[in-house]
Amino acid sequence: MPDARLEVRDLCYSYSGADNAADHVSFHVDKGSFVGLIGPNGSGKSTVLKNIYRALRPDGGSITLDGEDLLKMSHRESALKLAVVGQENELPFDFTVEEIVAMGRSPHKKLFDTDTAQDKAIVHHALEHLGMADMAKRSYLNLSGGEKQRTIIARAVAQESDFLILDEPTNHLDISYQMQIFDLIKRLNTTVLSAIHDLNMAALYCDYVYILKHGKIVLHGVPEDVLTEENISRVYGVDCCVSRHPVTKKISITFLPEGLRKE
Repeated sequence: MPDARLEVRDLCYSYSGADNAADHVSFHVDKGSFVGLIGPNGSGKSTVLKNIYRALRPDGGSITLDGEDLLKMSHRESALKLAVVGQENELPFDFTVEEIVAMGRSPHKKLFDTDTAQDKAIVHHALEHLGMADMAKRSYLNLSGGEKQRTIIARAVAQESDFLILDEPTNHLDISYQMQIFDLIKRLNTTVLSAIHDLNMAALYCDYVYILKHGKIVLHGVPEDVLTEENISRVYGVDCCVSRHPVTKKISITFLPEGLRKE
């Protein structure tokens, strides 16, 4: 796979005393693509991502990034290639927005290096790109959920990695913030692997999707081929109508309440 940035082979991980949360998971992410991991709650999406960005250590399998063993890289080396945006971004201490974004420059520095003029310019550019420049001096703890998430994405942009790992980045955000966050990420023109809760968001933004259930990949392909009424019913246990939206030209999913379920 010459264009694969990330390749995961037979990834296995079990939490203590539990069944496999990731059960021989294999997939790849091509350069420049936006790939979604989708599936019901507890299907293993976040577990897989945490093994990739090394919050967890796999029980088995391999993970390669640009042809190199990711698990053998130093954290600094991997941070130069890979930036992470998680679901929860609460901090125990208060920082300004600008200070949070400046943390993205850490992989480019030695231990006692101070910020250079170039670092400050990169941070300012990241803030502008995410529409946060006028909030640079504000307290991070006083931001709304959407503003916090934009700050964390700005930190990832300042990190100057060209691969983003996103763990349900719009979870708990209202629809306007969801659209805003995904639009901003799409405009970065970088490689993206994202766990996504909302199937319509996955259909709208992803080039390719992998569906997990019980720790296994059960389906994969382009959204139009994978997100069918039959597949959604089989994986999620719900009825729906799938159609092509006249404006976006992407598939659109309408979930049916129990009283309107198909016979």
